[in-house]
Amino acid sequence: MYLCRFGESEDGARIGVVRDGAVYDVTERWATMADLLRWSAGHGNQLGETLLKLVTGAAPAAQLSELASGQGRLRLLKPTDAQEVWAAGVTYERSRVAREEESAGSGIYDRVYTAPRPEIFFKATPSRTVGPGEAVAVRQDSRWNVPEPELGLVVNPALELVGFTIGNDMSSRDIEGENPLYLPQAKVYARCCALGPVIACCDAIADPRALTVRLEIRRGGAQLFAGEISTGKIVRPYEELIGYLGRDNLFPDGVVLLTGTGIVPPDDVSLEAGDEVIIAIDGIGELRNPVVRGGR
Repeated sequence: MYLCRFGESEDGARIGVVRDGAVYDVTERWATMADLLRWSAGHGNQLGETLLKLVTGAAPAAQLSELASGQGRLRLLKPTDAQEVWAAGVTYERSRVAREEESAGSGIYDRVYTAPRPEIFFKATPSRTVGPGEAVAVRQDSRWNVPEPELGLVVNPALELVGFTIGNDMSSRDIEGENPLYLPQAKVYARCCALGPVIACCDAIADPRALTVRLEIRRGGAQLFAGEISTGKIVRPYEELIGYLGRDNLFPDGVVLLTGTGIVPPDDVSLEAGDEVIIAIDGIGELRNPVVRGGR
């Protein structure tokens, strides 16, 4: 089973359950995704059963393909509403190497790669997060910007994993590379994060440690860069990352935790306005976003 949010706009967004390509409106049961995640606390293993009961015999409100096309009155929205987005870093070997190089060999990324405590940082508020088809931004004061394709863990207030989504952790590599203390400026700004297209419930993913993550950057209709990696290359268990995220922290509306990237474009690739970023993950779908310069 899958979850989504859809509507004409964020005002009046509907909560949908996706089954066999059909979208069923369950907004009468849960008015927001935050409501659903709060309900799931302590009921996580019943989520799939509950969703199935709600949609069995019901008439679909739309087809997922129609919502994803963006051509009709209704469209897919970002799958979250009140949830913060956090991110783990240096969880892949390739990420460790790239961030060590951009920081001029300071050694901090080498150390955190093998340290007991992972790197976890705040990524985005709901207002800084966009959904399928919406523009992500590169900073106006940065010359080297890249997308970071990541598997997102959807976690309820009880710190239980309830599903997975696709995340794009937009990053200004030159700003972070100048000084690691600039990380918040390199990572957190308007339109710095994209999520979508849906949330795959845990029962929809047979093995979340064996998913292929794919990234494509297109410019002027042509492919500028493409790469892929398996989530099996993530060096830390998901439960460990969630555990550290939840230490002395509260997420009353749930939270999304991005698990890091293992796809790093070469140094001569930097996003420009007009580019398109396409991220796909097995079993979840495809997230497409155009690029603009400056998110305000």
